[in-house]
Amino acid sequence: MNTIPSSHWQRGFWSLMVTQFQNAFSDNALKNLVILLVLVRPMSEAERNTHVALAGALFAAPFIAFSMFSGWLADRFSKQRVMSAVKIAEVFIMLFAALALGLKNLPMELFSVFLMGCHSAIFGPSKYGILPEVLPFEKLSWGNGILELLTFLGIIMGTMMGSLFVGTFSANQSVSGLILAALALIGWAFSRHITPVQAANPTCALRLNPVTELWKQLRLMKPDRDLWRANWANVCFCLLAALVQMNLVIYAKDVLHLSEAHNGLLNAALAIGIGVGCVIAGCASHGRIEYGFVPLGAAGMALTAFIMGFSGLSIAVFSTCLVVLGLAGGLFIVPVTAVLQHRPSAESKGAVQGAANLLSFVGILLASGVQMFLNQALHFTPAQVFWACGVMALFIGFYAFATRPDALRRLLLGGDESAH
Repeated sequence: MNTIPSSHWQRGFWSLMVTQFQNAFSDNALKNLVILLVLVRPMSEAERNTHVALAGALFAAPFIAFSMFSGWLADRFSKQRVMSAVKIAEVFIMLFAALALGLKNLPMELFSVFLMGCHSAIFGPSKYGILPEVLPFEKLSWGNGILELLTFLGIIMGTMMGSLFVGTFSANQSVSGLILAALALIGWAFSRHITPVQAANPTCALRLNPVTELWKQLRLMKPDRDLWRANWANVCFCLLAALVQMNLVIYAKDVLHLSEAHNGLLNAALAIGIGVGCVIAGCASHGRIEYGFVPLGAAGMALTAFIMGFSGLSIAVFSTCLVVLGLAGGLFIVPVTAVLQHRPSAESKGAVQGAANLLSFVGILLASGVQMFLNQALHFTPAQVFWACGVMALFIGFYAFATRPDALRRLLLGGDESAH
């Protein structure tokens, strides 16, 4: 339960926002820098593709391996102290990355990406779990909207900065690592001003086995229908988002014939749309968790994805569709995230966030399998893959509407529905 006076939340909340923005920025700057450095190295195409895929896998693997442990840390200790300790660790990780970049040692560079994945996996449950503790309930949806907006802005700007580092410091890439270490110090300084909270469950048992702990948390979540549905809605969103992003790369190259730079602009359009949608959902929730945005967002994603599947779309029209698709996704995910934060007991918020974190990356990995199945087994074109995404979103929206049929009506007619 939130014990922070409603008039005293601003400093801690905005310190968390700055810390999270820096986190998303630095994560993606380092990952994109290493990937681009792989691409310019003299090696075969097969080797390049393997190392690029390896960089992505090394960043994602810690989220599956350590999310449950991270949830335990968030429950066992003060979430603010966990985040502050993680930011200190980031300083040393970035210094190691600077050394690796200076030596031009590819295994060390890839290992630094893995270490940043570990850092972010541990940071996540505390970041999301602390929001209900530092914000008044009526600000929770709004706070999630701001958090997601800054996250996606951090992703965009960090990815662009990674590209800028490649050209600017081509003679000595260790400078890039030192800059990222300095940014980590700034993140640590702001993390110290996040609202200090007490440990939610200081006697909880250590969680090391991700499989058994995940199963335990799923069993605890299932009796709460809203929490159960929100958990799987989050997985479906991550699967769809990853599938759209992977397919976007192929579509931009094979259909729109765009360069890598313009491909990045398409991803930026999608990310900006998601961020704006998150802010709209947060502000329009009027101090409650607005369940009606879930089917509305799913319907918007489905309709836009169907349009994107038609041939002959200009780059301008397609880019507009990406912004609208992202906006609908933002409407969808804000209430889902708020439910995952609000519904668990104070003692189990970290554990629930850890489970949701782990399953979200399972969804991302499943997206790779879905992409391969659609392309290789069913021989779908990139445009037809967007139609498949639309069908998935349509089913998700129909289920959300069927399980809470009054939520959308109350949203559209201005009725009142709050989470309890």
